[in-house]
Amino acid sequence: MTETAYPCRFMRGGTSKALMFRLDDLPADRAEWDPIFIGALGSPDPYGRQMNGMGGGISSLSKVCVVGPSAREDADVDYTFGQVMVDRPYVDYRGNCGNMSSAIGPFALDYGIIAAGGNSGLVRIFNTNTGKIIHAAFPMQDGKPVYEGELEIPGVSGTGAPIRLDFLQPGGATTGKLLPTGSPRGTVMHEGREIECSMIDAANACVFVRASDVGLTGTELPGELDAMPELLEQLQVIRRQASVAMGIAPDIETAAVTMTVPYVAMVSSPTDFVTLDGQTLRADAYDVNLRFISSGQPHRALPLTASLCSAVAARITGSLVHACLREGAPDTGPVRLGMPSGVLTVAADVVQQDGVCTARSGSFYRTARPLFDGQVWSQT
Repeated sequence: MTETAYPCRFMRGGTSKALMFRLDDLPADRAEWDPIFIGALGSPDPYGRQMNGMGGGISSLSKVCVVGPSAREDADVDYTFGQVMVDRPYVDYRGNCGNMSSAIGPFALDYGIIAAGGNSGLVRIFNTNTGKIIHAAFPMQDGKPVYEGELEIPGVSGTGAPIRLDFLQPGGATTGKLLPTGSPRGTVMHEGREIECSMIDAANACVFVRASDVGLTGTELPGELDAMPELLEQLQVIRRQASVAMGIAPDIETAAVTMTVPYVAMVSSPTDFVTLDGQTLRADAYDVNLRFISSGQPHRALPLTASLCSAVAARITGSLVHACLREGAPDTGPVRLGMPSGVLTVAADVVQQDGVCTARSGSFYRTARPLFDGQVWSQT
């Protein structure tokens, strides 16, 4: 084993944490990246804790971001996201992390990748994973990002400065099509029977099933889902079927390896439930209820790109998400998504004309915070 140090920042973005690298601080040969990331985060770990690295044992804490200047006219920086598997030596680049997208603009300014002045910053980000443009707007002072503020987001203690993320033309980020199968509804097999699903691709590909169709109420918290290993495996079976149907993987065997996309979501209509912080969330406080599985693990909040996909799906007539909207929910404007940590509000601009759906944009607010700057040691 060889220990090598790399310049790095450890940073929170939304409800995720990641090791942040400048492109110039990594080998020019990208084939050398995976061992560095795997060794730095401590994967694979049969104990599921990544104790021998910087990872936190769950998907939202086992991530890397690489940022460099962009040669594109419509972008300031290029951003590559890597999801490092906890239990095996694999880095998945198939999807983007919306939460960590909130950290990219401030990181690029702090590390001198780009420069800006004034009291507000707008960084145009090209995500290399999905080929999509994201605009990040946030407060600044003396050319530096401001991290302190009053915005509180579900799943994160404390407050921070608001970072507005606008995902432009998010449809088809993974597959090239907003509706990869050509329809807002399809079917998958679950325990020997067909159940309905919606396979939607906006910001990241997702497959939605009714919570009731897999034996759940939809109000379960992550700990309860963790205690159902057979259910989690069945949801992975659904994910693999959807991966093939959406054209992400050519066959079930390949789909088993590509863990990041599509995300699996269980959707239900609003009802009262108790959140992770012990508060009762009333049914009239949100529009649709969601529980997501990310890289095989129940998510404690919502993956942000999957949240955008959910809001887009809520605006597509015929989708299961649209069907589960609370009675009286508006047909346009922001969608309030209920989740284990509370409510996330996402704006989705979707146009349906002559039977064709187009997702023009999706927007939401996050906060971010640098946790340390220095070097990370990778064991390879």
